[in-house]
Amino acid sequence: MGASTNPKLHIPNPKALPISKWSLRFESEHNHSVSFEFTVTHREGLARRGELRTPHGVVQTPVFMPVGTRGAVKAVTHRDLEDLGAEIILGNTYHLFLRPGGDLIARAGGLHHFIGWHRPILTDSGGYQVFSLATIRRIREEGAEFRSHLDGAKHLLTPEKATDVQAQLGSDIAMVLDECIATPATREAARDSMERSIRWARRARTRFEQLRSDPGSVRVTNPGQAQFGIVQGATFTDLRTESAQATTAIGFEAYAIGGLSVGEPPEVMYEVVGQTAPSLPEDRPRYLMGTGMPDDLFECVARGIDMFDCVLPTRNARNGQFLTSAGPLSIKNARYAEDLSPPDPACGCYTCRTFSRAYLRHLYMSGEMTAATLNSLHNLHFYLDTMRRIREALTFGMFEKLRLEFHQTFSRRPRN
Repeated sequence: MGASTNPKLHIPNPKALPISKWSLRFESEHNHSVSFEFTVTHREGLARRGELRTPHGVVQTPVFMPVGTRGAVKAVTHRDLEDLGAEIILGNTYHLFLRPGGDLIARAGGLHHFIGWHRPILTDSGGYQVFSLATIRRIREEGAEFRSHLDGAKHLLTPEKATDVQAQLGSDIAMVLDECIATPATREAARDSMERSIRWARRARTRFEQLRSDPGSVRVTNPGQAQFGIVQGATFTDLRTESAQATTAIGFEAYAIGGLSVGEPPEVMYEVVGQTAPSLPEDRPRYLMGTGMPDDLFECVARGIDMFDCVLPTRNARNGQFLTSAGPLSIKNARYAEDLSPPDPACGCYTCRTFSRAYLRHLYMSGEMTAATLNSLHNLHFYLDTMRRIREALTFGMFEKLRLEFHQTFSRRPRN
């Protein structure tokens, strides 16, 4: 089993990159000042450690955000997430819009109150789910027309509607609606999609600023909500640069890189991220959407990314795969039937401290619900602890050493 490839990096002089800070303050309806603020505290090359302040608390970056699609991270409780050290989770606008609905959640006081999670929340716009889940969909300039995967009902998701729903949800960070296209894409299709996403972003920002000044009939449950723009352009780096310039010109609180980790080789993703991240403002957080494997976290932090999310830790856990310090381990394999060692001897999570591979395999093969919980606890711990180690390494100027050490032991190739 070979270790993963160690990509070569150009590491600039960290002294040439000053510590930065950016903040934006709002006044709530009760005249309480609420803020969205990002401070870079440490640098090593392009990698940076920072603090992101939101109305619902502080997030240490670089950060991995567990995905709570329908207002819950599958198979674990909020108490589990807090014990694991999760400071922010992600919710899905598409699913929450269809069920139980933005109006109901707004009447409950917003998503934080509705789900009982009082730390920061980021919500995506629902665009990816429209393109991947909806049974029938049609993209036009007005927005994305689709039929619900639940009941077949027809809906039109526009940039304005996605902004309104997220205002009702009251997440701390709201994403603009963008167009997601299949990969690989032709250059022409990538340009058309990228340019439409820019036009949609302008409309989303206009609506967002309208809601700040006059929400009208929309119940805004978090007046301190920030809005992130999204850079598109498939794997064409010049289109990515053009998208980044146009999106930052609109003027969002921060920016994300979307449309990656959708089947392209890791080296291609790293190249696009490495080319795109420097095009984004130095003093704002940078969010890479939907990525990825543990080695992706290291490589993209090294290229200047601050925020990550991915369903992989919990989805793979439910399918019987542990992500360990040595690489993926499939617990369903017969070789573990009498293996009394923990899933990852180097891990200190509850699952690895308490249970053997043999027992965990028994739970999975028996269809016990507990298997999904215990597997998910480990995978989430592994991701969150990896990010903690990255942050500590950045504090002490040891990130590059940690990155190289990780590549010596971790392999993407599953252990059968």
